[in-house]
Amino acid sequence: MVNQQVALSPVQLGSITIPTPVVLSPMAGVTNWPFRVLCEEFGPDGLYVAEMVTARALVAKNPKAFRLCRFHSSERVRSLQLYGVDPVIVEQAAHMVVDGQMADHIDLNFGCPVPKVTRRGGGSALPWKLDLFAELVHRVVSVCSTAGIPVTAKIRVGIDADHTTFLEAGHIVQEEGCAAVTLHARTTAEYYGGHSDWSRIGQLVQALDIPVFGNGDIWTAEDAAAMVAQTGCAGVAIGRGCQGRPWLFSDIAHAFSGNSERFEPTLGQVGRIMILHARLLVEFYDGDEQMAVHDMRKHVAWYLKGFPVGGSTRRAFMECESIADVEKQIALLPQEQAYPESVAAKPRGRVRYAKKVHLPYGWLDSRATSDEERKALFGDDPMDASY
Repeated sequence: MVNQQVALSPVQLGSITIPTPVVLSPMAGVTNWPFRVLCEEFGPDGLYVAEMVTARALVAKNPKAFRLCRFHSSERVRSLQLYGVDPVIVEQAAHMVVDGQMADHIDLNFGCPVPKVTRRGGGSALPWKLDLFAELVHRVVSVCSTAGIPVTAKIRVGIDADHTTFLEAGHIVQEEGCAAVTLHARTTAEYYGGHSDWSRIGQLVQALDIPVFGNGDIWTAEDAAAMVAQTGCAGVAIGRGCQGRPWLFSDIAHAFSGNSERFEPTLGQVGRIMILHARLLVEFYDGDEQMAVHDMRKHVAWYLKGFPVGGSTRRAFMECESIADVEKQIALLPQEQAYPESVAAKPRGRVRYAKKVHLPYGWLDSRATSDEERKALFGDDPMDASY
């Protein structure tokens, strides 16, 4: 717990000014525009990044990929994250974003630890191959720089304790012209388990001239302040900590302005946020209430985390098929029930360790990709165009 005020200075990403450098990290299936809008309404003038869009799917004009690229008119900065392994495909996706004026900022995903991604050399596995990593970043920055669109990258510490990559990766993204880098202070092997090693963030801050955003285990506003105090990072990126708690951004804004006020909603207040979220999802899904309510189910579990509402109530929400069903269940909740402080500072979402790091055969034998490896990787992108 940090008691002293810790200040953050504005961060410049190309022509974009981030007055309060607090970032909503892209999370698959979570940070579509309805959730981003909720977070931005609560929070400071930060950066709210869309969930990862697969470059191959975008190039193939997959409808879901285009849905994920949608932004609400209220969003101040249209921030999009691209994922891919083949530099040519990611470059083509970047061209589509630039030519279609689809976003104001592009983030590149080199932090995903999910096996279906890393087993084909993507996400947090990719920086191990220095040539492939540098080429991909170079191609995207070259495309985006002509349009004045800043590019950033999100990375992890490395594959495991014996195969770290963050310092080399940080220098490469800086040299290739990225405006900033975000470090999730875990290895791929650590997945989301234990506590992230914030000292690694401090090391990267010392090694680079571009802004470094710290990510990992920010569950409260005090955690955000502590990370900045301990590492000197230019800003913080919030992932799992805001799941079911979009108001966390309000708390963090207060913390960095020296305000001790924290938002502690009653269950009734949480319910009203849930209804708004569900209605925004209906709009996101072009009026399809059933899709919206089904998508809302995971959010309901996070919103109700810690509240003693009982298993029957939770099951009832999982059986909802319309907004009316959701509103009916929310009306039955004890409206004045206080927010459960016991879970406020505890991990949310994924917390387990990965049992094994899945990599392409022979991936760790060399820091460069062979022709054979490239043929295998580029012929079958780890996340294809079908979604």
